[in-house]
Amino acid sequence: MKSAVSDSRTSVLRSPWRLGLATLGVVCVGLALLGVVVPGMPTTIFLIAAAYLFARSCPYLEERLIRRGPFRPYLRYLDGDPMPRKAKATALALMWTAVTSSLAVLWIGNRLEPWIAAIIVAAACIGTVVIARHGRRALSREAPRP
Repeated sequence: MKSAVSDSRTSVLRSPWRLGLATLGVVCVGLALLGVVVPGMPTTIFLIAAAYLFARSCPYLEERLIRRGPFRPYLRYLDGDPMPRKAKATALALMWTAVTSSLAVLWIGNRLEPWIAAIIVAAACIGTVVIARHGRRALSREAPRP
């Protein structure tokens, strides 16, 4: 009788599509490792992509990525852990600084169209709501207190 883990490992080898997705997931993990040491290169987005690819191809690798190893702190959101206030404040400050500087550069270069400004500001507003609500959703999942 085979275990679920060994089935998961061998089923990847039977399908070229799943093998390709698993390979892309491994590449994303490699890019995430590079992002840890190279300033300015993102880490989390590559880990999210790897988790997605592993979930579609090899659940064993997804479980291993999420539950073990050095990337666990980057993937805490998957368990619903709330985002610390300092991290929220930093993310919002950096996001709005980038939005403001982008709009300023476009305006100085006479390339700021109203529809472009509206898209940039709307995306930033959506990002603000997502960041602000991140901790609340996790707290609402907690078991009721007696």
